[in-house]
Amino acid sequence: MKISKKQMLPAVALAAAAALVLSGCSGGSDSSSGELKIEVPDIPMIEKIGDNEKEVNIVAWSGFVEPAWTDKFEAETGCTVNRKIAGTSDEMVQLMRTGNYDLVSASGDASLRLIVGGDVQPLNMDLIPNFGDDIVEGMKGQVYDTLNGKSYGVPIGRGANILQYNTDAVTEAPTSWDVVWESDSPYAGKILAYDAPIYIADAAVYLMHHQPDLGIKNPYALDETQLAAAIDLLKQQNQIIGDYWSDPTAQITAFNGGDAVVGTSWEILKKLSANDKLQGVLPEEGATGWSDAWMLATKTKNPNCAYAWMNYTSSPDVNGQIAMNFGMAPANAAFCELNDEARAHCEEFKATDEEYFKKVWFWTTPIEQCIDGRKDVKCTNFQQWTSAWLTVKN
Repeated sequence: MKISKKQMLPAVALAAAAALVLSGCSGGSDSSSGELKIEVPDIPMIEKIGDNEKEVNIVAWSGFVEPAWTDKFEAETGCTVNRKIAGTSDEMVQLMRTGNYDLVSASGDASLRLIVGGDVQPLNMDLIPNFGDDIVEGMKGQVYDTLNGKSYGVPIGRGANILQYNTDAVTEAPTSWDVVWESDSPYAGKILAYDAPIYIADAAVYLMHHQPDLGIKNPYALDETQLAAAIDLLKQQNQIIGDYWSDPTAQITAFNGGDAVVGTSWEILKKLSANDKLQGVLPEEGATGWSDAWMLATKTKNPNCAYAWMNYTSSPDVNGQIAMNFGMAPANAAFCELNDEARAHCEEFKATDEEYFKKVWFWTTPIEQCIDGRKDVKCTNFQQWTSAWLTVKN
C-alpha cells in the first residue's frame, strides 16, 4: 500500500473580489445541506461526449493514478494516462493554471480557488453514469465543490484527522482533544501537531466546544476576534508541543521512535506504522478532515478522455482500489459489498458511517464571506490565516 505525501499547505487566499451570497447552512456536519452562492466565471459545461482523444493529463496525489487500474483504462479507451504527482494543494492549483492538465484530484482547500479562478468547469453528471445512487450522501453537494447548483467535482474519497495515541504512555483512552491543547497536559513535550495554516481550523473546532461564547459555528468561518482566539490557543499549544509534522513519514517515525505519544494523525498512518501500541479516536469535539474530488480543467485539451476517466474511476471496483491504495473511505459505497476485503476496508475507514462523518469538518479554504451564514461581519481569508500561522511558532 502506498501513502500520499499530502502536505496540505495552500498559500493563496480566495479572491475577495467575488461577491458572495450564502443560501442555507454550510460546512461541517451539515455541509451538504446548504449551497454557497458565489459569482464565478460563466463557463458552459460539456453537453455531450465525442470521440476519445489519445491521452489525458492528470495532476494527482500519489496513489490515485496507478498502473493497477490505469492499464485497463488505457486498453479500453485508447487514452494514454499521463500523471503528474503533486505534494500540496497549492502546487495543484499552480499546475492547473498552466493549462497543461485536464484533471486534478483536488481537496477542499484547493477546489474553491480553482472554481473562483475559472480554472475548472462545471460537470455534466449525466455523462458520468457511475456517479449515481451509490455515491455516499455525505460526499454529494459539498460547499467546496458545488456552487450555484452546479457540480464541479466527482468525489473520490474522504478521511478524518484523528487523535492518535500510544497506549504505553496514554494508558487511559482519551475522549477529548484537551490532551493536546491544554497547558497542563501530562504529555507535554511529546505532542505532535500538523504543520500548516489549515491547522488553525483544528484549534477552532476545539474552541467551538470549550469557549462557546466566541460564537464559532464553522471552523473555516472565523472573524478577526475568533481567529485571534484560535491563534492564542495555538501559541499556548506551542509551549507544550514536541514537534510539528507535514511529511507522513516523519509523523510515523516520531510515534514509532517515542518522540511523540499523542497527536494529530490519519487512520492510514496509524496502520502504516505497524505499531500495535498506537490507537486512534475521533474525540467528542469532532475533528477536521479532507475530501477529494476529480475536477476538469476549463482549458482541457482532452475532454472526452477526461470524462471517460472520471466515469471509470467512479465505478465501485476502481474507486475502491484507489481508496485502498491511498488509505481512505471510498466515495462509491457499492465497493463495500464487493467482497470480504472491501467490507473490511470500508468498516475500518467508516466509509458509510454518516454519523461518524457528521462530526468531521472537511478542509475548506477560508474566504471573506462568512460561510456560516453571517452577513454582518467579514470573515478572515486564507492570506490572513497564513500570516497568523507564521506567528504561532515564533
